[in-house]
Amino acid sequence: MPAVSVSDLTVLPRVPALSPVATQRPVVSITSAPSSFEGEGFPVKRAFAGVDLRLLDPFIHMDEMGEVDYAPGEPKGTPWHPHRGFETVTYIIDGIFDHQDSFGGGGTITNGDTQWMTAGSGILHIEAPPEHLVVSGGLFHGFQLWVNLPKSDKLQAPRYQDLRSGEVALLSSADGGALLRVIAGDVAGVAGPGSTHTPMTMIHTTIHPGAELELPWREDFNALVYVMGGNGFVGPGQSPIGTGQLAVMGRGSALRLSAAQGQEARYAGGMEVLILGGAPIREPIAWAGPFVMNTRAELVQAFEDHNAGRLGQPVPHGDVGGTA
Repeated sequence: MPAVSVSDLTVLPRVPALSPVATQRPVVSITSAPSSFEGEGFPVKRAFAGVDLRLLDPFIHMDEMGEVDYAPGEPKGTPWHPHRGFETVTYIIDGIFDHQDSFGGGGTITNGDTQWMTAGSGILHIEAPPEHLVVSGGLFHGFQLWVNLPKSDKLQAPRYQDLRSGEVALLSSADGGALLRVIAGDVAGVAGPGSTHTPMTMIHTTIHPGAELELPWREDFNALVYVMGGNGFVGPGQSPIGTGQLAVMGRGSALRLSAAQGQEARYAGGMEVLILGGAPIREPIAWAGPFVMNTRAELVQAFEDHNAGRLGQPVPHGDVGGTA
């Protein structure tokens, strides 16, 4: 997992030791992500499957894409598809993805990059591996997270943020045993580059075997811990958690994670974890396919607008502009 790595963690800012009055968040549930296929047939793990949306709020959906080592000719992406009413956050750990939208925007993201798309009032887009990767094959691994928008922001104009790996904020745990890559939000005064409509935090951390990570956490945020690789423990009681599992955390002002001393050879560098938290929106959710709105009537309108071409039309590769 290349993403962003640092050979010497001692040069990084450190998360300060927790306050003596900090309350560690308990584990509410631990679930295992089922495997499925997305787009044109690439493998995913549905990280939030079976979890009550009220516990996920402001998050809606998350797929771990891969990890898969494609043979030549095998890499796949998604066809053109619409979105309205939320944001998609695509984080690439290994591999390359091209993205393009119906208004002429787009770009390429690779190891450690994030593409943050505010779908807002509606957009068509496509995500696919570049042709040279299709020909050669290779390792592909990443995430796509859906972040809900409050009613007041659902119909704003679409926009992109391309967050390059070099912009990600880096810091280490208090004991120097964990590397934190802050993509969005603030951790101990260190802010990630993502600009979010809904207050939230997104961190990719690598916890070395036998090391522990204690983080201060906003009490008004929820907290989700997803293990993409390795084995360890979570919560004040140090509940076991492993690859492909999601822990929903309860109330409190701190998170506690640790990596098992013994890890599989492929995770010898430590346990790889995605940590998410955000301020719940607490509004009604009407969700169908690629649209996340507040009412059924708004969903019907979204499908009608898409069918009428009001969310844009596919743009031939390399063209700019599009239709509104």
